Amino acid sequence: MDFIWVLFAFLCGLSLKVIGMPPLIGFLLAGFLLHFLGIEPTESLDTLADLGITLMLFTIGLKLHIGDLLRREVWASTLSHMALWILVFGSFVLLMAVVAVPYYSGLDLTTAALLGFALSFSSTVCIVKLLEENGEMKTRHGQLAIGVLVMQDIVAVLFLVVATGKLPSIWAPLLFALIFARPILYKLLDKAGHGELLPLTGFFFALGGYELFQLVGVKGDLGALVFGILLAQHTKASELTKSLLSFKDLFLIGFFLSIGFTALPTWSMLGTAALISLLIGIKFVLFFAILTRLRLRSRTAYLASLALSNFSEFGLIVAALSVDSGWLSREWLVILALAVSLSFVLTSVLYPRAHRFYMQHKDYLKRYENSHRLKADIIEQFPHAEVLVIGMGRVGKGAYKALQNIIDHRVAGLDSDRFRAAELQQKGLNVCFGDGEDADFWESFNTSDIKLILLALPSIEDSRNITIQLANCGYQGQIAAIARYEDDRQKLLDAGIDKVFNFYREAGSGFAEDSLRLISSDYKPQSQG
Repeated sequence: MDFIWVLFAFLCGLSLKVIGMPPLIGFLLAGFLLHFLGIEPTESLDTLADLGITLMLFTIGLKLHIGDLLRREVWASTLSHMALWILVFGSFVLLMAVVAVPYYSGLDLTTAALLGFALSFSSTVCIVKLLEENGEMKTRHGQLAIGVLVMQDIVAVLFLVVATGKLPSIWAPLLFALIFARPILYKLLDKAGHGELLPLTGFFFALGGYELFQLVGVKGDLGALVFGILLAQHTKASELTKSLLSFKDLFLIGFFLSIGFTALPTWSMLGTAALISLLIGIKFVLFFAILTRLRLRSRTAYLASLALSNFSEFGLIVAALSVDSGWLSREWLVILALAVSLSFVLTSVLYPRAHRFYMQHKDYLKRYENSHRLKADIIEQFPHAEVLVIGMGRVGKGAYKALQNIIDHRVAGLDSDRFRAAELQQKGLNVCFGDGEDADFWESFNTSDIKLILLALPSIEDSRNITIQLANCGYQGQIAAIARYEDDRQKLLDAGIDKVFNFYREAGSGFAEDSLRLISSDYKPQSQG
């Protein structure tokens, strides 16, 4: 990557972060500024952008369970939303054409439907980044949003086949045989170890899947996703994801920069794009209405709908094909690029405030909730639990087992990843599925017998939100949490958490104390004087 890209991305990203905005918006701004200054993009920028998207889809696959795609709330919501959105947006375009609004004049029914189709997709890049930053990839609403995105990708592949007229190779059906190659992939991942070879193995699988699918005439990014899904059940899938995280985030900066190089806009184009971006509210309402009708809880429907309420970079691909085919003027490519960028900004600004907004308006939103709950949304209650560990990852599971040795069945665990919770239940642990940030969860959960709650979560924002929820539900016990950095520790204490352990410092102290017991007879505690 040329230094000029790094310089502008860093300055704009840092500037936005300092004023409390997501750095993602700064990266988008950097791309438009570079274009305005007359700096030409290089092939290396496009290469980085493509590589970032490929790695992102591979890591999505590592966290995805194929059964999620078969759930009615995923495929039914995707298809019904696309159909309704195309109808609504197509009607809007025709109305604008009738009243002779600039850029809309001359557009017919087919073109209006095509524009609606292009904007019916949600941005995989934007949504995944937001979910990761908020630690919500494995939550109920996070998995629902990811499932909808994958279904949209499948629709996109079918569209490209029809639009380009390029049918997959006759060898494409052989890709189904990859399921039988899973043991070989597992063996390769086992042999990779835990060092620098592990992320290289991730690159090998992601790019290998991309090239293999491209070779038989199928969208390469779908190959990266499929290879991730094939490895999702491996014990090292989470470790592999973490090893690729920094690479993926760095390369995706190239993607956000590249959007700014689509074309330089005029004020009229910007106004048209802003008007289209306002329709995102309708996109949200359609998603929320459909998901609540599919018996999802209002909170799940609200958070998933808000995450999905943006426009996708795939819309630019549809627009480019339409321009090449003579269906759209070239100005529409610029307008859609601006609308996509503005939608990223809106989502990035609104989503981090989503939990707070839901707490303030949950009584109103719950009016639209179906009285019959899906099985996955039924809240369990722990019998006789006095200590609750929230977050059953490596740290949380270690804390749970240590407490189990001391107080036995009086300790319980809670995790927002239902597959992890189910796996731990099968191993005999007193663990259930639930999202600690869910206000509705705590309203239905009796905390009167719980004396201590341990927040074993990587995100301090999650810990702060849960602390607020516990205060709102009248919890009277103690709360402990972990933090990786000293400034994070102080933020958690200020939020009302009783005890915060520095992850690295306390781990070192515990390691030293436990090890010293091996020779404890030779080392007596110093007297306090």
